[in-house]
Amino acid sequence: MPQSMKRKIEDSNVTGYRPLITPVILKQELPLTNRAKETVARGRQAIVESMRGKDKRIILVVGQCSIHDTESDAEYSKRLLSLSKAVEDVFIIAKRVYFEKPRTTIGWKGLIYDPNLDGKENINKGLRLAREILVRNAEMGLFSGTEFLDPFVPQYLGDTISWAAIGARTVQSSVHRQMASGLSMPVGFKNSTQGDITVAVQAVIAASKAQWFLGMDQNGTVSAVNTRGNQDTHIILRGSERGPNYRTASVRKAQAMLIENGLNAALMVDCSHGNSNKDYRMQSKVFRNVIGQILRGNNGIKGLMLESNINEGSQPIPKNPKDLKYGVSVTDSCVGWEETEKLILDAHRLLRT
Repeated sequence: MPQSMKRKIEDSNVTGYRPLITPVILKQELPLTNRAKETVARGRQAIVESMRGKDKRIILVVGQCSIHDTESDAEYSKRLLSLSKAVEDVFIIAKRVYFEKPRTTIGWKGLIYDPNLDGKENINKGLRLAREILVRNAEMGLFSGTEFLDPFVPQYLGDTISWAAIGARTVQSSVHRQMASGLSMPVGFKNSTQGDITVAVQAVIAASKAQWFLGMDQNGTVSAVNTRGNQDTHIILRGSERGPNYRTASVRKAQAMLIENGLNAALMVDCSHGNSNKDYRMQSKVFRNVIGQILRGNNGIKGLMLESNINEGSQPIPKNPKDLKYGVSVTDSCVGWEETEKLILDAHRLLRT
């Protein structure tokens, strides 16, 4: 036999497969109570009505850049729930609950993929931890928002989510636009990392249409998925490597583009990433500027995003996870709780009058 015939022509770079728990079994293990289901539905309705102009409250997606520690996350959730109740006449607060981190090159991929922070795959454990956190949030009455990266993940977690995002690195992906067309919650699309708003507008249009694509059902069976389209989508201005786009002129330009395409001019502004030049200390400046635009009459700004943790800054992942600092991000730097609370309470006092 020729040597070429002995070469492996399939899975030549694959080192193994490991079966995953199916969505239906995970949901049986960690079900939503009626109270939790009501929380999810109430959050979705409030966010949709805000985006449509029927609810005058402003949406705030607030929380850690990524969740890596269930203990500090539980404490943060309790604090945020208390704050959300105090300002619920002005704000709809959804906790930022991010488990998947897109990577330009390499790095920690998030709790779902590497729950032990040791660089080793344990996706079954990660999915369970993620669902435990989301079920807990819903049970206590806290809305959850997340970014969906892998198209299979919504089958495991989608019933717990009140708002979802498609990130700057995947906004141009037809796979993610198709996925968003079938999601049961409102979805925001970020502008690209290069600052292109057009791709986010195009994503909103694509996700609103009926789609068919390869996916997975609740039993874990690869399936042809057909959707009717998601009518509750919007864009998120997150700045770019070229600079911020949260200021008045940039916001007005984005809203004009939406109107030109026959879309709702409602949008959200991310106070982090390119808008803060990746300096967490600049988030407060962005937040106050956008609140000022709302006060001056821009009713099309419907929401803000804020990366926040118990303690400010960030930290590298140590060799021994026990050496981690409590309540400090292991991905993007975040503002601390005291600053988070002050920003929101100050804005609440201004907007309620």
